[in-house]
Amino acid sequence: MNLVLHNFFRSSTSFRVRAALNLKGLDYAYVPYALRKGEQRSASHLALNPQGLVPTLETPRGPLAQSLAIIEWLDETNPSPPLLPADPWERARVRSLAQAVALDIHPVNNLRVLRYVAETLGADEEAVAGWFRHWVAEAFAPLEQRLSREPETGTFCHGEMPGLADLCLAGQVINNRRFSISLADYPTIQRIFDACMALPSFEAAAPNNQPDAE
Repeated sequence: MNLVLHNFFRSSTSFRVRAALNLKGLDYAYVPYALRKGEQRSASHLALNPQGLVPTLETPRGPLAQSLAIIEWLDETNPSPPLLPADPWERARVRSLAQAVALDIHPVNNLRVLRYVAETLGADEEAVAGWFRHWVAEAFAPLEQRLSREPETGTFCHGEMPGLADLCLAGQVINNRRFSISLADYPTIQRIFDACMALPSFEAAAPNNQPDAE
């Protein structure tokens, strides 16, 4: 299968897809974009993804945008190892954990939003950092409660194999480091993150291991 991943080394959504591709053992070509320079809005990338966002995955049937959709497509077309459980209730649980990060933190804390807060609303650097930390805490506190109390939590977010929720969680924890967010109040999240990053598939997807890392 010929796959081309258009992404940015520091993007947490790009991390999710890189780690998923690695877990599936799939080779892919790596195309980097410097988001602060606006390279993702080039005519060639907009032809693939009119939103001008990363990641975009070129597949034999055409380009796919949005990391969650890409990961579920990878899981359905390459079912081993599975990233979502077979049981409908368990699958919904994993999606709810993943979405707590992917839908509640990332949309308000991505680069274009932080730029708007700074450049249009006039927030200084510390105010922008405070914005970022606030929305992480809003989601991480209840997420820690769930992961620490729900019996389905294992070594990873759900059982003993990494899946969709772990891809999202690990990417967010890595992103948090840019704003010096401690995991002291989130011991279960810390434990799961450590388990994820001990896997070669996750470590290879880390930002500092990408060809465009600065």
